[in-house]
Amino acid sequence: MSKRIMVVDDSRLVRVQLEDILEGTEYEIVAYCRSGEDAIAQYDEVKPDIVTMDIIMQGMDGLDASELILKEHPDARIVMISSLAYDDTYKKAKAIGAKGFVDKPFHQEQLLKVFEQALC
Repeated sequence: MSKRIMVVDDSRLVRVQLEDILEGTEYEIVAYCRSGEDAIAQYDEVKPDIVTMDIIMQGMDGLDASELILKEHPDARIVMISSLAYDDTYKKAKAIGAKGFVDKPFHQEQLLKVFEQALC
């Protein structure tokens, strides 16, 4: 059975990259959200195994959205995917409960390793 992925990113390019990278793997994108608000609204319905969350988006940023999702669903597995790779960003993501962090641009091996770790 495939693992269900919710992609939260305002970039269509990232969606296409993730679709390409995950093709032929045990992971399937089941929802695509362009904002943190959309992710919060869809989480209960989608029930993803993993959420990939961008940080910089219009409206609510990914850190705030992750914090709200984890408040309602402490077992949520959120992997931050961002080009905003600063030490304080990593620390905040970890502090709110993110299971991993992947820097953009990302590669299949790196992404799958972080997904595997998030599911443990």
